[in-house]
Amino acid sequence: MSDAAEDIREVQITLPDGAVRGYPSGVTGAGIAESLSKSLSKAAIAATVNGRLTDLSQPITEDSSVAIHTVKDEAIALELIRHDAAHIMARAVQEIWPDVKVTIGPVIENGWYYDFDRAEPFTTEDLAAIEKKMREIIALRDPVTTEVWERDRAIRHYEALNEPYKVELVGMIPEGQNIRMYWHGPWQDLCRGPHLAHTGQVPADAFKLMSVAGAYWRGDSSRPMLQRIYGTAFRSKDDLKQHLYRLEEAAKRDHRKLGREMKLFHMQEEAPGMVFWHPDGWTLYRTLEDYMRRRLRQADYKEIRTPQVVDRKLWEASGHWEAYQEHMFLVEVEEEHAREKRINALKPMNCPCHVQVYNQGLKSYRDLPLRLAEFGACHRYEPSGSMHGLMRVRGFTQDDAHIFCTEDQIESECAGFISLLSSVYADLGFAKFDIKLSTRPEVRIGSDETWDKVEGALENAILQVGVPYQVDPGEGAFYGPKLDFKLTDAIGREWQCGTFQVDAQLPDRLGAEYVGEDGDKHRPYMLHRAILGSFERFTGVLIEHFAGRFPLWLAPRQVVVAPIVSGANDYAEQIMMALRAKGVRAEADLRNEKINYKVREHSLAKVPVILAVGAREVADRTVSIRRLGEQRTEERPVDLTMARLVTEAMPPDLARAD
Repeated sequence: MSDAAEDIREVQITLPDGAVRGYPSGVTGAGIAESLSKSLSKAAIAATVNGRLTDLSQPITEDSSVAIHTVKDEAIALELIRHDAAHIMARAVQEIWPDVKVTIGPVIENGWYYDFDRAEPFTTEDLAAIEKKMREIIALRDPVTTEVWERDRAIRHYEALNEPYKVELVGMIPEGQNIRMYWHGPWQDLCRGPHLAHTGQVPADAFKLMSVAGAYWRGDSSRPMLQRIYGTAFRSKDDLKQHLYRLEEAAKRDHRKLGREMKLFHMQEEAPGMVFWHPDGWTLYRTLEDYMRRRLRQADYKEIRTPQVVDRKLWEASGHWEAYQEHMFLVEVEEEHAREKRINALKPMNCPCHVQVYNQGLKSYRDLPLRLAEFGACHRYEPSGSMHGLMRVRGFTQDDAHIFCTEDQIESECAGFISLLSSVYADLGFAKFDIKLSTRPEVRIGSDETWDKVEGALENAILQVGVPYQVDPGEGAFYGPKLDFKLTDAIGREWQCGTFQVDAQLPDRLGAEYVGEDGDKHRPYMLHRAILGSFERFTGVLIEHFAGRFPLWLAPRQVVVAPIVSGANDYAEQIMMALRAKGVRAEADLRNEKINYKVREHSLAKVPVILAVGAREVADRTVSIRRLGEQRTEERPVDLTMARLVTEAMPPDLARAD
């Protein structure tokens, strides 16, 4: 074919609505957008060609499916805006300080960072200057262009610019892989792309530079220490404002800060990743545990207890020794008369031990489903840098349970579990949660027929309870599909807590059986399930969700009776004892302090109810009620007040049964 014929050759472009249009070979996403409408051409930010996101300037030389994206495509728009903002920030830095060396600037959750080599540390004033320069660059609406270069040319380019980090990065790119260079106006960077069409497509009022931190080059402590600037960006000013509000709220609600202020718990370097619970914190923990124990009992779970330290033989049989050993705490014991040390492990999970309980005695199909629950203390080695207060620890207790059942019982057990989880989350103040269904991976055990049946059972169970869900194809375990449950807290953050996993492998590895109706022996399915996940992490979530202002039934200290004058001390103690007799966690503050001081101190400690009593209250048999967060006090008869508080302090499951 001649060059002239090639120039006029058409490619067939299939649009998202199914329409097919012919364009000259080499047409770009920008050209397609312009042919469709002026408004689309103006709003276009990128294109997806045959499933791959590309720049609008990328030529299309073969028949393709093409979608044009605008800022309305949230996930794509945020990725591109943040990526371009990183480049614009680096350009701004080098325009202000030309001697600064640039390295890498990836997109991360909610924003980006870029690492710089600069002799002087960046200051808060520097960040403000960078932001100002970035807005100037955005206002220029400089075009974003790209070229593919040979390796040697790219190295010579960066050597000439005295950019040693870029020279090293080019050298790390595998032979034969494209080396793509991007220009944002006159400023250039090495990048895979894609990018926006021009700098003006980054919203000038929807980004903010957040902080500066140190970071070793390529994470290697033997390499230079760089300065990392973090930024965040959104599609609109309102979105940015909401994000900054959530960050501010999250800082106020930080469970580590509130844990100290409310004297709930602490952690220290002598026991990394382990929690020291203080009296009020342990009261909160036990209140939650007692509630879960009652809910499980009502749902016909049988509570068990299994050992903390188990011989490696069981972990080898279950497969955990090979797959999970690096996360296990090992215990070597010199057994009497033994030739070698016996190696045990602190259990990192409860499942193999639960199979041991199941295996005691012959089981019939009439015994199934069998629901075994344990508040099982587990230990897992987590790297020191990954631990975060109660949210990620090395020692924790799971609200763990395993259901042994037949294949035909999976759907009903799953539906029952979702119903229980939904009720528990509602009782604990979480009105909204979502479900993710992870389906069969490429590498798996079991027939397609079995996977079809089990996946269908989980999906039918979700449909029964009418909860929104999404499918995550291929992300199930090799032995079975699973459900993950994400709840939404008071400021819109999602927390993955509950889980439901179908497992046919572990019962097989550990020899679990039951006698079926046909008289033959069969393997049961093992359903791994948890609602809270771990008590430690869920307690942290609760602290942040309620900002320490727990509902009365959960609050560690529910009521403080505070005398205004010493003559009311006996009356205060009488009220305290009467409340305690009814199960209310009450205290009397008899210190010789002014009432305003007592109220302020107990309010800071997030005590839900303060009952102030003075000479008048003693004479009238009343109390002055002050609730947390309210300025107004209310004087009420003491008997009526105590009756109301007893009702309010009752856990929701007991209140329903009352």
